[in-house]
Amino acid sequence: MSQKPLYFVLKLAVSVLLIGFITWKFDLSSFYLRLTNLKIGYVLFAIIVLVIVQFNNTARWRAVLNTIEAKLSFWTSFRLLYIGVFFNLTLPSSVGGDAVRMYLARKEGLSLAGAINSVMLERVAALSGLILVVLVTQPLLLNRIGDNPAKFIFPIFAIFVILGIVILMFLDKFPSQFHRFRIVRGLGHLASDTKKLFLSPIGTILSVGLGVSGNILVASAAYLLCLALRIDLNIIDCFVLIPPVILITTIPISIAGWGVREGAMVAVLAYAGISEGDAFILSLLLGISILIASLPGGLIWIKGGYKRGEVVKEITAGA
Repeated sequence: MSQKPLYFVLKLAVSVLLIGFITWKFDLSSFYLRLTNLKIGYVLFAIIVLVIVQFNNTARWRAVLNTIEAKLSFWTSFRLLYIGVFFNLTLPSSVGGDAVRMYLARKEGLSLAGAINSVMLERVAALSGLILVVLVTQPLLLNRIGDNPAKFIFPIFAIFVILGIVILMFLDKFPSQFHRFRIVRGLGHLASDTKKLFLSPIGTILSVGLGVSGNILVASAAYLLCLALRIDLNIIDCFVLIPPVILITTIPISIAGWGVREGAMVAVLAYAGISEGDAFILSLLLGISILIASLPGGLIWIKGGYKRGEVVKEITAGA
């Protein structure tokens, strides 16, 4: 088995094992009660909010594109981002949605450097916005968790992100004799684009700000799902507790965050007095809602006439 399929199998195993562990270890007696009393209207509203997230994220990508002087129209950017989301969440593969987005952006006329760097920096901006939300709400979070070693986790995350951005900016400092290598030239382009984005006040404020708003929208969707499930979690608690869950879910050790999200939701919502069963069903419903909200990307994919096999083959051949 090659390395990429093996990595996919390992991530799938992590998702299955984590969900299996939660269902075996914790009391999920409220699971079925919440499910049978589900208010569908709130679920539909939450899915609409999660679709709006894709417009927010498109605006974030375009903020990056414009700052690094890579041009795509809003509609083209929206199509490619949504296809990437769909590919990432619904199509089991060793090729991620970001790789698909890079490939299609190249097909739409972006330079190779522009396609790769814009997607990478959009992800950095999204993560920066998420960590900013977590840090701003941390005083409220500390009221929940008290003097717990977990309070150091998110500041450490922030330090690593800042260090990562600084390191990206210095990737063009290789000695000149190494510039004949394609990868070194590529790192130089990435460093240049990172400086353009994060040394530009407007570019930074727009991209990171849209990272903040995107995560606030996801937390709002989670609150709507609490209403749908009749879980007693107010909107302020959602703004405080859901972003740390999302941040933990970004750790790429499972399939689309399944299992990791459920474990994090059970652990974090316990500080708000939410039972394991309620946290588990909320996490599952959030994951399913995100999945449903990604389906328009599949329609865009089909309408665009793209062939999944050919795209996967070309991406993996170039890897």
